[in-house]
Amino acid sequence: MTGYLRALEAMREVGRSTISSEVLAAAAGVNSAILRKDLSLLGTFGTRGVGYRIEVLAETISATLGLERDWRVGILGAGNLGRALAGYAGFREGGFSIQAVFDVAENIIGDTVAGLTVRPVGELAAATAELGLNMAVLAVPGPAAQRLCDRVVGAGITNILSFAPVILHVPEGIHIRRVDMARELQILAYHAGFGAGRPADPA
Repeated sequence: MTGYLRALEAMREVGRSTISSEVLAAAAGVNSAILRKDLSLLGTFGTRGVGYRIEVLAETISATLGLERDWRVGILGAGNLGRALAGYAGFREGGFSIQAVFDVAENIIGDTVAGLTVRPVGELAAATAELGLNMAVLAVPGPAAQRLCDRVVGAGITNILSFAPVILHVPEGIHIRRVDMARELQILAYHAGFGAGRPADPA
């Protein structure tokens, strides 16, 4: 669904008001039969000869994905990755507002990152209550990730995106997604190896 939404937003930016299933499917990288099946689950159907109304379809998908909710994000880790994430404009465009940045390093606390003053991790619980944080991003090294994840959970945040290269253990009811960039590059290299006619080990 996120692929469809990105394609719809791109079409909306160039002034289009309707789109056919074939064009939307191609923009999202799927075939039109899969697209029509996916959108039928939303109760959304195009008009024959006209296609889908971009504004209506984008709003329907956004509501389904929960993007109409006010997502207030705290980033733990103000190193290179955390700073890059804090300054990424795409988050706000997607409905995610970076409200706070935290770190444990005394020489980083107090720095300004993307217009925000880096806070000590010890203020996480208070900041969560103050700012209404409902999502956290972990941009920290592996050895520190579980401890900081526990603090996020203890602060009452139930949605976590982790860039740490480790598996994190969380209680039931906590939603966590892991982004392993090294693994994604390994998968890409694996497929590139086959594409170049070279054997590659998928493990």
